[in-house]
Amino acid sequence: MASFSKSSTTVLIGFLFTVFCSLHNFSVSSFEFEVGGTNGWVVPPANDSKIYNDWASENRFQVGDTVRFRYRKDSVMEVNETDYKRCNSSHPNFFSNNGNSVFRLNQPGPFYFISGVSGHCEKGQRMIVKVMSLEEESPSGGGRSSSGSHVAVSSLGVSALVFLQFVLSFVASNVI
Repeated sequence: MASFSKSSTTVLIGFLFTVFCSLHNFSVSSFEFEVGGTNGWVVPPANDSKIYNDWASENRFQVGDTVRFRYRKDSVMEVNETDYKRCNSSHPNFFSNNGNSVFRLNQPGPFYFISGVSGHCEKGQRMIVKVMSLEEESPSGGGRSSSGSHVAVSSLGVSALVFLQFVLSFVASNVI
């Protein structure tokens, strides 16, 4: 194996340090939003059938965020716009009835959620979540509601550290 000179090793370590320090710019941040807050995903009161859409319109959803639905003796479905408007639960894109469902918002645009229990959607247990496109997102993440819990997700953090450790081990073994 070729041996590195001390000056080339110093340059390589400096370069790797610079790359490592700039990796934080590539991290991804996402939020988990709790639908319904402490009440959870329930049939809204008769006088407040728009409660979920009002809540959703007050939040800024981005690609990668998740919405958590907590409920008892109910379900949640993600459906197309037509089925949302008709409260039709026969062809969901997503269905869960485990009482603690998490749905990842994986693309920009609207997502339509309804309860799968007969009559609940008609009483207002439905919601439209509008996910911003990358062009609409602000760099500061402003407008995020406190009703979401922040979950930082680093897509390159661990792999970058492992790579850096490997390179430094390689360099150290060839310098000695």
